[in-house]
Amino acid sequence: MADTQNTNVQEQDIHQLLKVKREKLANLQQAGKDPFQITKYDVTHHSTDIKNNFEELEGKTVRIAGRVMSKRVMGKASFCNVQDLPGNIQVYVARDSIGEESYADFKKYDVGDIVGIEGEVFKTKTGEISVHASQVILLSKSLQILPEKFHGLTNTDIRYRQRYTDLIMNQDVKDTFVKRSRIISAIRRYLDGQGFLEVETPMLVSNAGGAAARPFETHYNALDEDVKLRISLELYLKRLIVGGMERVFEIGRVFRNEGLDTRHNPEFTLMELYQAYTDYYGMMDLTENMFRYVAQEVCGTTVIPYAEETIDLGKPFERLTMVDAVKKYAGVDFDQIPDTAAAKKLADEKGVHYEERHAKGDILNLFFEEFVEEHLIQPVFIMDHPVEISPLTKRKPDKPDYVERFELFIYGREMCNAYSELNDPIDQRERFKAQEAALAAGDEEANTTDEDFMNALEIGMPPTGGIGYGIDRLVMLLTNSPAIRDVLLFPTMKSLDK
Repeated sequence: MADTQNTNVQEQDIHQLLKVKREKLANLQQAGKDPFQITKYDVTHHSTDIKNNFEELEGKTVRIAGRVMSKRVMGKASFCNVQDLPGNIQVYVARDSIGEESYADFKKYDVGDIVGIEGEVFKTKTGEISVHASQVILLSKSLQILPEKFHGLTNTDIRYRQRYTDLIMNQDVKDTFVKRSRIISAIRRYLDGQGFLEVETPMLVSNAGGAAARPFETHYNALDEDVKLRISLELYLKRLIVGGMERVFEIGRVFRNEGLDTRHNPEFTLMELYQAYTDYYGMMDLTENMFRYVAQEVCGTTVIPYAEETIDLGKPFERLTMVDAVKKYAGVDFDQIPDTAAAKKLADEKGVHYEERHAKGDILNLFFEEFVEEHLIQPVFIMDHPVEISPLTKRKPDKPDYVERFELFIYGREMCNAYSELNDPIDQRERFKAQEAALAAGDEEANTTDEDFMNALEIGMPPTGGIGYGIDRLVMLLTNSPAIRDVLLFPTMKSLDK
């Protein structure tokens, strides 16, 4: 009963506070001081500009703008803390400096209001760099209540649903998304320097291929056709390689109708690039160099803290075949396994679950997932996957059961996936047939034949290296973020109505 009474009291208090905020706005509007009538405010500096250049700016007039995060009224003089994009700064507001009427208005402003401040840069007796206001203007009235500042916003569900509040209350969250933008900009700069062209390809497609995933489906009313949201960028980018665009990349959203966890969100940012006249070794070199470049540009170092580990992107990345990785960590040499029956027998002995349709190559991959992935902390290229799990990849000439493919693993997570692309249209058609057989056998993630893509391959695609990067996972690594939701501004959430 006591808890219920406390809750009711809190709700009444909040209701009263919200009512007071609206009354304050109404009074301002009646006095001809409606903040929502102000259309602009010329900002000359941000908080960190002032702090980083104090010696140059001391005694000079600046104009800043931001949200009031705290306020301390002391008779004829007050202090408030104003937060902008990069940080926050203290503002000293005195009645004698801004005038009696303006000071009376200022005393009624609330935490959460957005203000414009003009004043001189100075340092207080305690040594804090501040702005001595000569003018304070209310630019926007907050009609809601921010979380209590001392405890911050810690409820993760609210943080993800109300990212705008999260960004206000948690500076480190804002820093993560500023860094995300810088990471993507650095990737673009690097690829531009390597002669790549950035392109855009369709999101609504009739055939969602290029990856093993279940697509989202929708209906295109104008054409009265069922279409899918793309699960990959691959097949359209390869068409451009056929067309003679020798180096192309795209950064864009893809959509996979699958579960949510710390590493997966149904819509996420993928980058794929394709380069003619190179192979998967060329893609390894490009990836290693690009990861180093981006880390140095954004973090200022190639030694990155992540969780309890320190990831060294400066050292040469290890290269290990999938067979050798399984041999190293599971003690099983799949080169000595003669066929699928023997592989299934071994899986039964080791307690590795498989499906009846799985072949030897599928089971090798299951062993890799079960026994190897968690050990791959420092950067390592896992190479030469079985053909069964690589329908778009060129076979190894000396080992046709395997393909020229690699995945980069860091901290036990796949960071990218690359191939020497399959450019043999006859082999590709056979692989599509195998995929369609798998689909008929119940594999909902299998591909179907894309006839227009087949036509493009028959026109002729040069030897090509291709790769796909999970941008969100790279951002997780470089911002030391534990979950994909921490690097997505608006992650997928279950509706509150459900």
